[in-house]
Amino acid sequence: MPVDEATREMSTSLAQEDALRAQMYRFLARLLAAPPDQPLLKSLSEMSGDDTDLGKSIQSFGTLAAKTDPAQAEQEYQDLFIGVGRGELLPYGSYYLTGFLHEKPLAKLRNDMAQLGIKRSEDVREPEDHIAALLDIMAGLITGEFGEPATLAEQKAFYEAHISSWAGHFFADLEGAKSSVLYAALGTIGRTFIEIETTAFSMS
Repeated sequence: MPVDEATREMSTSLAQEDALRAQMYRFLARLLAAPPDQPLLKSLSEMSGDDTDLGKSIQSFGTLAAKTDPAQAEQEYQDLFIGVGRGELLPYGSYYLTGFLHEKPLAKLRNDMAQLGIKRSEDVREPEDHIAALLDIMAGLITGEFGEPATLAEQKAFYEAHISSWAGHFFADLEGAKSSVLYAALGTIGRTFIEIETTAFSMS
């Protein structure tokens, strides 16, 4: 994955591993929040990976990004997450955990966000348990966006309370969704990354 200027600056104050984790959370969050435009697709097409499972999935995603134009990406995103009435997938924690939107998992998330001093942006309409928002919060906890960088224990508590119980299922669904092409490859990256994070947290 290309290392941008923000990542270089982040690496000066964070361990390299944590900087890369935060970058991965941000990468996934950005693409799940909105479809990529042409400049982003060009950047994504330059991604490369190593021989690990995550590296191979990143390489595959970069190859697909090079073959995708903005209109295709926007239509795919529309079909997956918006649709007519609703998209093929509902990327919300409450839905995955209870089968309904705006349920107890969302209330617990809002309470935990308040304790962490995290406020929902006024221009955001989506519930806070949207997968993109949760991944973005994890990145912020790692980098210290909400104050000091969160300790590993604090990161683990948030991750296990709001992400690990359903994100892997969501990314697997994204891999297999009938509307997924570029986003199927993103699903593989997300599922693999969640597996790595879950294993790492379980050992901490």
